[in-house]
Amino acid sequence: MTRLLQDLHRPAHPRPSLSYREVGATRTPETLPEGYHHLRYETAVGHGRAAFQAAGAAVTTFRMHRSSGARLLADAERAAPGVAVEVSAGLGPLRMAVPCAVIWTAYEQDRVGFAYGTLTGHPECGEESFTVHLGADGTVRFAVTAFSRPASWYTRLAGPVVPLLQRAYARHLGRTLRRLVRT
Repeated sequence: MTRLLQDLHRPAHPRPSLSYREVGATRTPETLPEGYHHLRYETAVGHGRAAFQAAGAAVTTFRMHRSSGARLLADAERAAPGVAVEVSAGLGPLRMAVPCAVIWTAYEQDRVGFAYGTLTGHPECGEESFTVHLGADGTVRFAVTAFSRPASWYTRLAGPVVPLLQRAYARHLGRTLRRLVRT
């Protein structure tokens, strides 16, 4: 288990804190906070109740993230508010681990998912949600909603490249989830 996840369970150490104020704002994607880059991405990943259940399980157990090639460590097997999550991507010494915490979850009849928010030490600050919706026509849609802005010198230096990478990763997650639903 990583040091971040261990530290979150040790009361003698100060807990990393959320690095932004608008906690929970991705729950209503129509009204994301100003002053951030906004990401809204949605794609169909399947059809029917069975596909919805498979997609929801893949999202909330972090299987989608892990299957996408990202390394994800969490202090619980399933998304729940307060669960510490560390996501890392890259190769070898270029792998960067970023600390997050689950902010909210949705386990509803036609909507399942969660959002995590950035903790101090993350190169961005903001929140990102991953939800699966079952439409009235049976279409299963996956949505990524996020707001973020740079929190470190290197993400400020990267400028407009970061939002492009975020959108590319959202599309990659959609393709990954579609593949998981079909298997």
